[in-house]
Amino acid sequence: MSPLVRRASAEFAGTAMLVAAVVGSGIAAVRLSPTDAGLQLLENAIATALALGALILMFGPVSGAHLNPVVSVVDWWLGRRAGTGLTARDLAAYVPAQVCGAVCGAVLANLMFGLPATSWSQTRRAGGHLWLAEVVATAGLVFLVFALARTGRHGAAPAAVGAYIGAAYWFTSSTSFANPAVTIGRAVTDTFAGIAPTSVPGYVGAQLVGGLVAVAALAAWYPDARQTADAAPQLTPETAAR
Repeated sequence: MSPLVRRASAEFAGTAMLVAAVVGSGIAAVRLSPTDAGLQLLENAIATALALGALILMFGPVSGAHLNPVVSVVDWWLGRRAGTGLTARDLAAYVPAQVCGAVCGAVLANLMFGLPATSWSQTRRAGGHLWLAEVVATAGLVFLVFALARTGRHGAAPAAVGAYIGAAYWFTSSTSFANPAVTIGRAVTDTFAGIAPTSVPGYVGAQLVGGLVAVAALAAWYPDARQTADAAPQLTPETAAR
C-alpha cells in the first residue's frame, strides 16, 4: 500500500467512525430519552466528544486525523508556498475519502440500529442564525487545531478538540456540524442527527467561510504559517468535528 493510499484510507475510516458515532449516539439518545430533547442532545454531545478524542489518537499518527475537508484545505493553503502541510495531490485524495467515509458512517449507524441503510433526512436546518453559528463553530475549531500545532501542543489535541466540539454542541444554535463531509453524510439518515439535503449547501458554505475566518485569525495571531502548516498533520482531526 502506497503512503498516500494508507493515509487516505485512514481518513476514510476515521471520518466514517466519527459519523457513525454522531448518528448512532443520536439514535440511541432518542430511544433512551424519548421525551427529553435536552438530555438527548447531552447524550449525543458526550458520545461525539469522546469518540472524536479517541479517533484523533487512533488516526493522528497515520494521516493527521483531519477528518474534515476544511482542516485539510487550510493545511494545504498554509503550506502551499513553503512546501509544508498537504500537497495538492494529498488534498485531492483526502477530501473524497472524507466525504465517502462520512456517507458510509451514516449508513453503518443506520444499519446498526435496524433502520434502512439510507433515507434522506427531513430535518430542515436553514436560516441566517444557523449559518452564522456554523461560521463560528468552524472558525473556532480550525483555529484551535492550528493554534495547537503552532505552539507544539500536539498531545493536547484529542482532549482539546473533543472538548471544543462537545461545548459547541451547546453554545451554537446549529449544534456545531463544523465539517462539510460530516454534513453531507448526515443528509442520508432521517434520524436525530440528520440534515435535509436542501440545507446542506448553506451549512457547507458557512463552514468554508469559517475556514477563511480561521486563516485570517491565524495570520493575525500566529503569523508563522510555515510552522503552523508543518506541524498540523501530526495532530489535526476534526474535526471537525461534528
